[in-house]
Amino acid sequence: MTVTTETSTISHFINGAESAGAGDRTTNVYNPATGAVSAQLRLANRADLDATVAAARKAADTWGDISLAKRTAVLFKFRELVASHVEELAQLVTAEHGKVLSDAKGEIGRGLEVIEYACGIPTLLKGDYSDQVSTGIDVFNFREPLGVVAGITPFNFPVMVPLWMAPMAIATGNAFILKPSERDPSASMLLAKLWKQAGLPDGVFQVLHGDKETVDGLLTHPDVDGISFVGSTPIAQYVHETATKHGKRVQALGGAKNHAIVMPDADLDNAADHLAAAAFGSAGERCMAISVAVAVGDAADLIVKKVEERALAVKVNNGTAPDAEMGPVITPASKERIVRIVSEAEAAGAAMVVDGRDLVVPGHEDGFWVGPTVIDHVKTEMTAYTEEIFGPVLVVVRVDTLEDGIRLINANPYGNGTAIFTSSGAHARKFQRSVTVGMIGINVPLPVPVAYHSFGGWKASLFGDKHIYGPEGVSFYTRGKVITSRWPEPTHASGASYNFPSN
Repeated sequence: MTVTTETSTISHFINGAESAGAGDRTTNVYNPATGAVSAQLRLANRADLDATVAAARKAADTWGDISLAKRTAVLFKFRELVASHVEELAQLVTAEHGKVLSDAKGEIGRGLEVIEYACGIPTLLKGDYSDQVSTGIDVFNFREPLGVVAGITPFNFPVMVPLWMAPMAIATGNAFILKPSERDPSASMLLAKLWKQAGLPDGVFQVLHGDKETVDGLLTHPDVDGISFVGSTPIAQYVHETATKHGKRVQALGGAKNHAIVMPDADLDNAADHLAAAAFGSAGERCMAISVAVAVGDAADLIVKKVEERALAVKVNNGTAPDAEMGPVITPASKERIVRIVSEAEAAGAAMVVDGRDLVVPGHEDGFWVGPTVIDHVKTEMTAYTEEIFGPVLVVVRVDTLEDGIRLINANPYGNGTAIFTSSGAHARKFQRSVTVGMIGINVPLPVPVAYHSFGGWKASLFGDKHIYGPEGVSFYTRGKVITSRWPEPTHASGASYNFPSN
């Protein structure tokens, strides 16, 4: 592995400024395409955590009382700043994550959609008013911010996922602490600077880098009111159990094993195009990636052949290369895990259609490369089916009927996303009503909802009651109050009664 001799240092962003913090531990940040160390990341200690939470608590007390007009002015300015820094943000993402620049720009675009939705917060926070529910009595409601909330985000979307959380939390009046992945932290620091430039008061958005020590501190700190998390299912379950035990509101989004059913009546060229893009885009490191193609009946041989052709044609290279369609995976450990699972499937009798285990990219021999991989005749007991691979691997499971495919999906412990490729409205309707999955695509392989809906799965893909962003995001970051109000005329009797009031 190549290691550079000169690296930069990435600090925290606490109370409106970059801060080295008191912690003395660091960790390496790599460029996955070259294998080189690009930076040293400072990790927080308990004193840094306490200082960050204290700044957030102080900021929340005032930010939550600032008018909606002033909040939206900051959000509109932030939106314009992010839009004008797409190129710079994308370069940071590609350098530390490895995804190609066009994909990095795509994730920023989806984040911008959530900022735009949050700009409508005056309408989103409107309450209800009921006049004269009883003689001289009115009832109305409104929502208030939780206070201090934290977002613990994954490596695979270092801009989009923080933007799924922070704009909604800040628009609703909370102070937000971001604990990004240690793998690709630089984009978070640029976002913090853009929030400040937009006029956000110090302490309302902060970035605290750390590992499990910092995560556990956020989950248990008495002055943190809510936790948003996106990551693997075991950690999501741990986050939910730990934080709820300490009295916090939690939304914890976990892992996935997303299936796409391909019916014999589907446009198979269209299906193959989208299966390849959904399986191999971003090197398969997406919680919405299609990792299982469920080939029904006569579709199987044809769809496998067509996906094979597309997998062999994918241009794998450094994400900065103009024609690159797929980059490396995030770490050597990720590569080793992907190769292990593929090898276990081969040893168990699955058919290797396209094998990307030994891919080498000329000029980038020390990068963390796995090429597009297609495995046919996979059985449900194989680790290639049971585990979330999180790499550019598409496994094919063959079934006889649509009903068999639905049973297969419903038996899986995950329920994040799924899709069907078909030209039959009857098949599509049966599928969407029968599968126990939170997000469903009809001839759409990556059914990530637009910003004015909400993102979230079922079963082991979500722990907590609320999905992320959209209307449920507003609900998650706020608490409701209901007011029953009476203003009697001074000359009237009080009308007080020892009976429960009913009219």
